[in-house]
Amino acid sequence: MTSLSLTGPDAAAVKADVLVVGVAKGPKGLALAAGNAPVDKAFGGRLAKVLADLGFQGNEDECVRVPTLGQLGATSVVAVGLGDAKKVTAETLRRAAGAGVRAATGARRAATTLSLHAVDGAQRAVAEGALLGAYDFVKFRNASLEGRKEPVQSVTLLVGDPKDKAAVNAAKRADVVAQAVALARDLVNTPPGDLHPADLADIARTECTKAGCSVEVMDEKALKKGGYGGILGVGQGSANPPRLVRIEYRHPRATRTIALVGKGVTFDSGGISIKPAASMEWMKSDMAGAAAVVAALTAIARLGLRVNVTGWVPTAENMPSGAAIRPGDVLTMFGGKRVEILNTDAEGRLILADAIVRAGQESPDLIVDAATLTGAQLVALGARTAGVMSNDDDLRTRIVAASETAGEMMWPMPLPQELRKSIDSDVADITNTGDRYGGMLVGGMFLKEFVAEGIPWAHLDVAGPAYNTNDPWGYTPKGGTGVPVRTFVQLAEDEAAR
Repeated sequence: MTSLSLTGPDAAAVKADVLVVGVAKGPKGLALAAGNAPVDKAFGGRLAKVLADLGFQGNEDECVRVPTLGQLGATSVVAVGLGDAKKVTAETLRRAAGAGVRAATGARRAATTLSLHAVDGAQRAVAEGALLGAYDFVKFRNASLEGRKEPVQSVTLLVGDPKDKAAVNAAKRADVVAQAVALARDLVNTPPGDLHPADLADIARTECTKAGCSVEVMDEKALKKGGYGGILGVGQGSANPPRLVRIEYRHPRATRTIALVGKGVTFDSGGISIKPAASMEWMKSDMAGAAAVVAALTAIARLGLRVNVTGWVPTAENMPSGAAIRPGDVLTMFGGKRVEILNTDAEGRLILADAIVRAGQESPDLIVDAATLTGAQLVALGARTAGVMSNDDDLRTRIVAASETAGEMMWPMPLPQELRKSIDSDVADITNTGDRYGGMLVGGMFLKEFVAEGIPWAHLDVAGPAYNTNDPWGYTPKGGTGVPVRTFVQLAEDEAAR
């Protein structure tokens, strides 16, 4: 994991292989961000012109690297675009830090002046972006490691006072959160043949226990005895049996309790309603919600937040076989509700439903689930923005606000009552699919049926944002992104402050 440190604001003196500086679009051309006057002086006051001559335009995610020829303590400068100088936000800086650190790959030491920008939350954002941008997943590489450039090993943030308590705390928090996001990314990126439900449960036990949580794991025998028909049904077609993991973090002075539930389908073939081959290529990511719950609990515990949090991870492998559930089957869910299966590829909601009912039995103040639930989410909101549905408008608003602070894009979505009729069943209590129009919302309507009366609940559909199939951007790598770990942590902080 890349290390993080703080130093004073003198950009000319800092020792590093690469100095990452922000450059925005100003009314008169390129405008150097705060803290870069010593850098410009080393270039004879012509840094903006040098960059412009190289074709640099100051657009977000745009980077260019130039040598300092011994005029600075840093060997080279990476200029990263901030876009419009009047529209720079903490998230702009977070992405710029990530892009700059990615551009510095191959260098051991990086420093940045982005943390000197006069934007609320700049130091936290830059620290997070830099650490997240340095992520690399090489566990399954062998021959291709030869000649591969390693990510930056250490990042130094330039701040007004490196001993300032707020700056120190921001750096410590960023380190904890970045480690949690890296854990979630690692889990999502792990090949499905190396991460079966039992493996995910074992990792959750190890990592969360290490962080200070208590962990319980229900195996297939305990699930059968307890009547968890949704989890068992989804997992019955696989040779690798399902699990339900309960993770608990408690604070002695907490007054609020949150339940987090994450979909943990370690591989989704679609079951008997099998997916096309191309749609299976990234289905190792179908446990991203579970990975986020596990990772967020490690961060919440390490930060010692004054809130009680219980994590629920239902995990199964959805495979076709002679033992698999079929379209037309009826499952008896935990709690007794019966579901007619119309499509075995709508499996995530089945394991979530069992866990949501179980979570509700403990009467938390709120329940939030996260799942790579529907392809309809990508159709509605694209690959980078998650949908937030809820039975409580205030909770939905708070989650969207938390996601904005955390830097994970989410958008409030409705749960139209007229869609409820589409999941009526002719033979059971409810069907697992309904109207194909508004499919993301139908998934939310299904889950809402399993929430205990009076408990505020929200559903995050992160099908697109949890896994990046395109090129890296900002601090986001290709593959697992770690969404929505940071939103979960921010929500826990917000609830602790209520």
